[in-house]
This record gives sequence, structure tokens and C-alpha cells, in this order.
Amino acid sequence: MSAAAGPTSKGRERRAALLDAAERVLTGSGGAELTLRAVAEEAGVRLGHLQYYFPTRAGLLSALLDRILASSLERVTALTVAHTHGADRETLLDAILSDHDDPRLVRLFTEVWALAAHDEEAAAAVRAFYDQYVTHVAAFVRDHAPGLSAAEAQHGAEVFVMLMEGAALFRSGVTGRRTAGTDARLRAAALTLLGGTEKPCSR
Repeated sequence: MSAAAGPTSKGRERRAALLDAAERVLTGSGGAELTLRAVAEEAGVRLGHLQYYFPTRAGLLSALLDRILASSLERVTALTVAHTHGADRETLLDAILSDHDDPRLVRLFTEVWALAAHDEEAAAAVRAFYDQYVTHVAAFVRDHAPGLSAAEAQHGAEVFVMLMEGAALFRSGVTGRRTAGTDARLRAAALTLLGGTEKPCSR
């Protein structure tokens, strides 16, 4: 087994620490600055040490994307499963919207989207992530609106995910700003897509 696979506990810890450093470079400086040398400097190790685990930038980027997307999908899965089978949609929506209050997370995904726009391998990983995200939301929608067809639930889930991801840029302040009025309209639209019939709310 190769060293990059991290066969030992210490190897896995060192690999994780290097990926932590890569994530800090990505969120702090952007994908263009995500070089092996920059990551090694951020991690406080020699370049050769980093290359022992990640010989190429492509390998480092692939491992970093895998970790970021796997972590986010684990959260999405936990949220949708926890709130399926009769639980309220408000709680699920609140949990997803709360991610917009985490500047680090928003910056991280902004950089991931930018990488996907210029790198087909990254784009494929991101598409696979969103395919699974939509699948979990569609199952949630079917549970809360059993009268919908599978296609209707799928389309509603796709629009919900689009709405949430686009809203992250505005609500976080990256490209716009949030207001009470727009948040109320956003919530009403999102709850309807999750299988409800709410009218625009005031909060």
C-alpha cells in the first residue's frame, strides 16, 4: 500500500493535517494559490514531506475535494434522515440556512465551485455530490408530500438545492445582503419546495 493511502494511524493524522493546511490555503487565498509549496509552508513542513503523501497538486486537490464533499454529504444525510417520517420542515430548513452564517464554510464552497468551473475532475466530483444531495432531499419531499410523483419530488428537490446554494452567496454577504423581507420570501418558497403549501411568512 502506498504512503499516500495513510496505512497507519500516524500516517492518517499527518495526511489529515496536510489537508487541513490545504483547506486553509484554499479558503484564505483561493484555488489559484493552492500550490504544493504554499500548502507545505502553511503546514510548517518541508515540501518533500508533503510530496510523500501527495506527490502532485492534482492528487492533493482530489483528496481535498473528496474530504470536503464527503463531510458535507454526511451532514446533509444526517439532516434529511433525522427530519424524515413526519418531522417538521422548518427545523430542516433552519439547519440548512444556518450554514450561511458560517463564513468559512461559505468561502470554502465558493472556492470549490470556482475550481469546478475550471477543472473537469473537480466538476465531476461536485456534480456527484449534488446528485446525492438532491436524492436525499427528494426522499424527504416524498415523505412530506406523498401525493407528488417521483419526478415532481425530484424537480422540487433540485430547485430547493439550487435555491439554497445560490442563497448562500447572498445571505452570507459574498454577493449581496440579507433582509427580513427577502428571508421571509426565501423561507416560504423553500418550505413549499420541501412539500408544504405555506404562504409567505413574516419572519
